[in-house]
This record gives sequence, C-alpha cells and structure tokens, in this order.
Amino acid sequence: MNASPRDLEWGNFTDDGPWNIDRDTLVWRAGVGQLRDEMRDEVPRRARARRLPPFGRLVVVVYRLGSAVGPWWWRKKRGRFADAAESRADLSRRLRRAIERLGATYIKLAQIISSGEGLFPAELVHEFAKCRDRVPPESWRRVRRVLTDEIGDVTLTFSDVDDRPLAAASIAQVHRARLADGTEVVVKIQRPSVAVRVRKDLRVMAWLAPFMVGRIKVAALANPPALVELFAETILEELDFRLEADNMIDVATMLHELGLERFLVPRPHEFLVTRRILVMERLAGFAFDDAEGMRAAGIDTEEVVRGGMAAFLEGAIIHGVFHGDLHGGNLFVLPDGRTALLDFGIIGRRGGPR
Repeated sequence: MNASPRDLEWGNFTDDGPWNIDRDTLVWRAGVGQLRDEMRDEVPRRARARRLPPFGRLVVVVYRLGSAVGPWWWRKKRGRFADAAESRADLSRRLRRAIERLGATYIKLAQIISSGEGLFPAELVHEFAKCRDRVPPESWRRVRRVLTDEIGDVTLTFSDVDDRPLAAASIAQVHRARLADGTEVVVKIQRPSVAVRVRKDLRVMAWLAPFMVGRIKVAALANPPALVELFAETILEELDFRLEADNMIDVATMLHELGLERFLVPRPHEFLVTRRILVMERLAGFAFDDAEGMRAAGIDTEEVVRGGMAAFLEGAIIHGVFHGDLHGGNLFVLPDGRTALLDFGIIGRRGGPR
C-alpha cells in the first residue's frame, strides 16, 4: 500500500512508503509515557554507589582490561615502539578488542569516546570509531531466538530474514527482512541478555566512580558519579525499542514542523515494535561517507553536509529536539539527495535526554 498524504501532513517520511502511520493509534505507543517514567525512576537506583559491587562482573572487567594493558605496558617498557604514536595506536587497538569482549555497556562508552576528537588521543578516537557499527555480531541462532520470543512463529510474520546483519552495534544488530506480504523491511533485534549485562555493568561503574574523583583527567571536566548517572539515563532508554520508535515519530514531526524537507525518518511499523525488536521501512541510497558515489549520481555533497548542520542546529535551538548520536553511520543519503536519519536510541532534548 502506498503512503497517502495523511502521514506526510505531520511527519517527514518517504513520499511512497510501504504503509501509513497514524501516530494517535499506534499500538506500541500507548504506554510509552509510563515506560519513560519507569526508566527515569530506575536511573538513580542504577547509578547509586553501593558498598559492594557485583564481584563476578568486576573480576571479568578487570581481567579483560588488564589483559589489554599488560602486554602493551611490557612492550613499552622494553622499548618495542618506534614512537609515542605507535604506542598509543597499539594500546588503543588492544583496548578496543577488550571492550568488544566486555559487551554492550563498554562498547557504548567507546562510541561516545569516538566522538571526542580533540578531547582524546587521535589513535583512540580512530580505533573506537570501529565500535559504531562494526562490532562482532551475535550468532544468528541466538538472535533468531530473541525474534521468536518477541513475536512467536517467525514464519507467520516474515517470509524471509537475512541471517547476515547489515550492521552490528552495542545494543542490537540490524537485518534485512521481507514481511509475509512481500514488503521489504529492516528489523533491529536486541542482543540476547544485553539488558541484564548492562545493569550489572552500571553497578560496577557506579561503585568505581567515587574512586576516580581527582585521579583521572576527565574528573577535572566533570564529576564521574554524575557522568555514570547521565550514562545510565542514556543507555537504559536504549534497552526498550518502543521508546526508540516513539523518538522516530517525534523527530519526524519536528522535521516537518521546521520545514526541513531535505531530512526524513524511516517509518516504524504500526504493529511490529516491541521491547526488543523494531521493524521499519527499508531505504536505499548511499552511505554518508560515499562522497564519490553521491557525486556520480549528481548529488551536491556540500549541500548534504550544509543541510545536516542546519537541521541539527534548528532542531536543537528552535524545537529543543536533536539526534543525540549523529555520526556518519547514522546518516543515509537517498538518490534524490535527501538524508535519512537512522538509530534513534539517543535523542537529546533541552532539559536533558529523553
């Protein structure tokens, strides 16, 4: 079914979508307000320092990070590096591998660091950028189990799901799929057990944070316990895809109200959104860093970048809403030159993340 003008009257979506959205009757959106309240209530509990950490998880974290730093320290002590840049690159590579093994919480931290050019060493930023969408994926067998737990018999909903992910990041991975009626979609599937692991990691971080005050450089810029609380607020929201789908509706509305026609949002499915899966419209186009491909297609790449800056600033300043994880992996340029925003787990709002 082609999209009628109805949802284009209030939101920025593709002109010819696979379904229409009535934002007032979306089944999964009915309890979103309560979900947000529950998440906000949970944040102080998760960020509060306890007398004792979860020792099992603490041991794993110390072992993984120690196994990364130890060999690097030994090589540095023995003068095995040609210069300081090579030393930093080696340490950054080892830390990235350790973080990937530690899982979602630490991968998310690496993603944040990867956006800190000028604040962190260039080698660390470059290496951690690989954690944005090139994280080792979960096995299809485990991911399919999550899909089955959320919707039941997969074959009744999908005629096909590609077992190779399009992208894999900290919380979830994305797969191409085809609905039973033949509609091509993408489905975002949460990593198994990630919610339990994140909450344990937040307890470890909350326990460690007070010991970092005055002992690390970042403590001169911000209070580590406060950073843990802000991080908890961000990552806990990402654990429920109904909140992300609601963010998609809000951003599409904001873009339309500001008249930012060059930017759009893929439509979330009207029914197939749960805590751990998010089905959305499949789009075709160019990766944001494929400047050569865009120019060959006649797209003005300077206008793409200029428009992106304007959309970000206008959304933040005028409407008070902006994409909180805006990097090249979350931008997709369509053949007509418009840019689609992807991954709405983190949305900034004046007054704090929501």
